[in-house]
Amino acid sequence: MPNDTNGVFFWLDLEMTGLDPQTDRILEAAWIVTDKDFNELATYDTAIYQEPETLAAMNDWCKKTHTESGLVDRVASGIGEDELEEKLLDTLAAHFGPDPVLLAGNSIGQDRKFVDRYLPKFSQKLHYRMLDVSSFKVVFQTCYGKSFSKKGTHRALDDIRESIGELRYYLSFMQG
Repeated sequence: MPNDTNGVFFWLDLEMTGLDPQTDRILEAAWIVTDKDFNELATYDTAIYQEPETLAAMNDWCKKTHTESGLVDRVASGIGEDELEEKLLDTLAAHFGPDPVLLAGNSIGQDRKFVDRYLPKFSQKLHYRMLDVSSFKVVFQTCYGKSFSKKGTHRALDDIRESIGELRYYLSFMQG
């Protein structure tokens, strides 16, 4: 089987106004490119501008969490979704070849739904396979009673770094 990552992972996390890509929007995006040992090669994070009406329509959990974290204030000076997509594509061009890129993250399937909806050019560059840390979490919690403690800031860059740390934690049990 060919190497789907070429030794490089594209870690992504999005913070959104909710979980439904048909009605909710992206508020923050962060990504880290790592080598196979999870050393950071490139890092970027930004807020995404959304209209005040979009922010007002968030559910209570999102309003509370994203206000307390400072994200709501940061969104007012965020970049647009078109610029976000350009920055994502620039990162791919700088660190990956022509082959599809494998996304990595925690519950990355949820983020991928928003990528598919709002960032279609970026989506076209992605592999159908993904490295989902939450799959490791389910196995290690259910089968071995092992869990990783997270701060849970619900800020995209913090969440990615915690996801990388969490995967390292689970992999440490598998190394002989």
